[in-house]
Formats: sequence, C-alpha cells, structure tokens
Amino acid sequence: MPTTRETILAALHARLSALPAIALRGEVLPERVPADGLLILRDGEPGEPEITLSPLRYHYQHRAEIEAVVQGADRDTTFAALCASIGAAISADRTLGGRCDWVEAEAPRPVDLPVDGAASLKAAVIPVVLHYSMADPLG
Repeated sequence: MPTTRETILAALHARLSALPAIALRGEVLPERVPADGLLILRDGEPGEPEITLSPLRYHYQHRAEIEAVVQGADRDTTFAALCASIGAAISADRTLGGRCDWVEAEAPRPVDLPVDGAASLKAAVIPVVLHYSMADPLG
C-alpha cells in the first residue's frame, strides 16, 4: 500500500505527464532533450512537521522540485511556455484530487547552460510546496 507521501508525489507526476514535455521522476538528465522540453520531478524534502496532539497529526510543507529543461534555437519561448503549462496544471487542481491540502509552485530561476557541439540548454529548478497531514511520519 503506497504511503500518503508517495500517493501525492505520484499524483503530481501524473499531472506533469499530461503536459507536452516528457515528464520523468527521479531520473538523470538524458543525452537528448525533446523538442517540447523535459521535466524531472525530484521527491525533495518533507522537512520538519508541525505536530498536533488531539488527534495526533503531522503537518508537512514538503518541498519537491521540478527540473525544467529546454534546448534549441527558440529556447526562451519554449521555456516560458513550459513554465506556464506547469503553472496551469498545478492551479487546475491545487489538492491533486483531494490527496493533499494545497500545492503551490514557486518562481523558477532559469540559467543558460552551454553544451559542447550543440545548442545550449535553458534550465531551472521549480520548487513545489506540497501541504499535507498524516497520522504517522512513515505512512
């Protein structure tokens, strides 16, 4: 039986998989970046929970990360469209089907990365904060 944390991360990955870019989870950057871009979801850190005692609940603000990468001559426009599509996918259902209390993405900090013998990459890490509660920190 999957844990609450895994269920939420799988739901976020499924939402990203519906976008035109290829969405991976926990993978290394492949040698080729698809024309529509590449997203890699990193599980991130759940952080220290706030705890309530009656009933016992652990309240997390889990910071996952989405690595967004594009390549090509029109990478600025492609990157902007990719970020906008991520924002739209998250804002369409901020509870991921009722699996968590709230999902919120933070602004990316894009960088251009040179590649020997190929068009440079435009990439950014987009932090995503997942707010959820559970009865057991391991569940």
